[in-house]
Amino acid sequence: MSDPRFFSRSGPFSLREVAAAVDGSLQDGADGDRVIADVAPLDGAGSDDLSFLDNRKYIAAFEASRAGFCLVAAEFAARAPAGMTVIVCEQPYLAFALAARKFYPQAAPEPWISPDARIDREAELGADCRVEAFAVIGAGARIGARCHIEAGATLGAGVILGDDCRVGSGASLLCCIVGSRVAIDPGARIGTQGFGFAVGPRGPVRIPHTGRVVIEDDVEIGANTTIDRGTTGDTFIGRGTMIDNQVQIAHNVQIGRGCILAGQAGLAGSSQMGDYAMIGGKSGLANHVKLGKGARVGAQSGVVDDLEAGGTYLGAPAIPIKDFWRQQIAIRRLVSRGKGA
Repeated sequence: MSDPRFFSRSGPFSLREVAAAVDGSLQDGADGDRVIADVAPLDGAGSDDLSFLDNRKYIAAFEASRAGFCLVAAEFAARAPAGMTVIVCEQPYLAFALAARKFYPQAAPEPWISPDARIDREAELGADCRVEAFAVIGAGARIGARCHIEAGATLGAGVILGDDCRVGSGASLLCCIVGSRVAIDPGARIGTQGFGFAVGPRGPVRIPHTGRVVIEDDVEIGANTTIDRGTTGDTFIGRGTMIDNQVQIAHNVQIGRGCILAGQAGLAGSSQMGDYAMIGGKSGLANHVKLGKGARVGAQSGVVDDLEAGGTYLGAPAIPIKDFWRQQIAIRRLVSRGKGA
C-alpha cells in the first residue's frame, strides 16, 4: 500500500477492466466483476491486491502469497494458491507496469506560478504550467503546455521544452531542445560543456562546445545524470530512451530509440548506441565506439570496439557473453591446477 501523503491512487477497478488494460486473459469461471484495490509485491499483497510473477526464482513466494490476484505466465497458472485469481499474460512484468500505471497515473500538475520564480519577460510559457519557487527561466526559452518546473530548477536562455514535461528540483538545462512528455529528475545537468580540449606545449587548450543536446519525446533522465552538449554538432537522445541516475553522456553521443542505460554508466565522446540497445550499471563506451541495434552490455563492462547488433556482451574489454564465461572457466581451471601443483 503506497503512502497517500505522496501518491494518489485511482480505482478500484474490476478484474475485467484490469485484464483488458494489460491484454491478459482470465481463467474459466473467474468473476470479472471482482474488485482490485491496489498493486503490491507477492510477499506484501492482500486479498484485494494485484501482484505478479515474472521470475521462476519467486515461485515459492507466489505459492505462499496472500494476493487476491496475480499476473502470471500460462506455465505457472496452475500453481496459484487457493483463493488467488490469476490473469494469464505473455509478459507478466510488462503487464504489471501497465496495471500500476492504471492505478497510479501521472497526473497533470496543478497550474501555478510561484511569485518567487524568476521568469524572463522574453520567455514563453504554454497553458496550465506549474513553476515552483526559485525556478529560473531564461530569455527566449519556450515551455510547452502543462509542464512542471520544480523548485530551484534552471532553464537557460533559448531552451525549448515540449508539452507535459517535468523538470526536477535543482536540475539545469542549457543549450537544449527537449520533446514532449520528457521527465528530468532532480539534479540532472543537460547541455553542459563537454570535456573537450587539445593538448598543446603549454598544456590543454579548451575547445568551445557550440553544439546542442536534442532529446526526443518520452525520454526519462535520472537524478544527477549529466548530458554534455555537442562540440559542433548535437548530442542526441532518441525517443523513449530510459536513463538511470548518475549516468555520464559526453559530447556528440548518439543514442537511438528505446535504449536503456543503467546507473553510473558512461558514454565517451561521439560513441553511439543503436535503437533498443542496453548498457548495464558502471559500464562504459569508449570514444567513437558503436553499439549495434538491440545489443546488450552487462554491468561493469568496458566497450572498446564496435559491437554487433543483437548480441549480449560482458567483460572488460566486452566480448560475447559465451566467450566471457568460457574464459572464466578456463581461468578457474588454471587456478585449480596451480593449487594442486
